[in-house]
Amino acid sequence: MAGYQRKKRKMTAEINVVPYIDVMLVLLIIFMVTSPFVTQGVEVELPKTESAQSAQEMAGDSDASFIIVEIDRDGNLGLSVNDEEVMRGISLQDLIVRVKAEISINPKSPVAVGGDAATPYAEIVLLLDELSRAGIPKVGLLTDIKE
Repeated sequence: MAGYQRKKRKMTAEINVVPYIDVMLVLLIIFMVTSPFVTQGVEVELPKTESAQSAQEMAGDSDASFIIVEIDRDGNLGLSVNDEEVMRGISLQDLIVRVKAEISINPKSPVAVGGDAATPYAEIVLLLDELSRAGIPKVGLLTDIKE
């Protein structure tokens, strides 16, 4: 038995990384699946500005009328000229005809679109696009002034 020698194994300190790779791949798949749901439906407050001009400053001269087109959260349209409500709950075509008539009377009249804070952004963009296609040269957005 003198010829039998036991093999001595060297002890090596290695980390088995295969289970960690499996865990990381599972986490990656979970994040990839859940990330589209996190970015949808973010509620934001519409911005307020300190450099906003008042309606009288925008209108410039005293005989120019200031036209305000309003849209509420339900999509109902309204029109005001010089802070006097002209129409409420009208169709988009009627609103465009009335705005064009006011612009033809006084071409220097600024037009501003005001939307409720709960109005979907797509509704406001659609209104701005329709006013632009109707030939209204300059349209602004109404904001609240920071206190």
